[in-house]
Amino acid sequence: MPVEWITPNATPEQDAPLKQVHLWPYRSLLRRDFVIFIAGTLMLVLLPMLAVLGSPVLWGLLPFFIIAIAGMWYALHRSYKDGEILEDLSIWQDRITLNHHDPRKGHHFWEANPYWVQVKIDPHNERIPNYVTLKGNDREVEIGTFLSEDERAVLYDELTDAIRDVRNAVQT
Repeated sequence: MPVEWITPNATPEQDAPLKQVHLWPYRSLLRRDFVIFIAGTLMLVLLPMLAVLGSPVLWGLLPFFIIAIAGMWYALHRSYKDGEILEDLSIWQDRITLNHHDPRKGHHFWEANPYWVQVKIDPHNERIPNYVTLKGNDREVEIGTFLSEDERAVLYDELTDAIRDVRNAVQT
């Protein structure tokens, strides 16, 4: 699961969060595999081209093969750019922050008091099943929309537990 919970080891003098979670989209194709896939596809496309090597048919087919390879490269490259989304949620005793880094939509920041934050899940959302949101400071923000349906359900449980733990730590 592309979720990593971190419990920072900090002294009381440092302003380190009590709990921290990093979220990112799952990547099934690594960079090395991307190169292997493009090279393999290029070889498979060029193999039938050997039959028309030296004939005018080659020049008629070549642009379509180039467009197909370039289109595949562009689609995979764009998928990698979309995969650079990163969400960082940090929970202190007196505040909770969410940093959302998106290469195309920019950077978004949200902050609230963890005592008043509500974690909500909408299992029947028509666009995103198990839609998880955080509500606080008169604003509702989404979290983990790029995760799978099951991962968002687990994230909801983990967020609820983490915020409850921080509230209990403040009260004692």
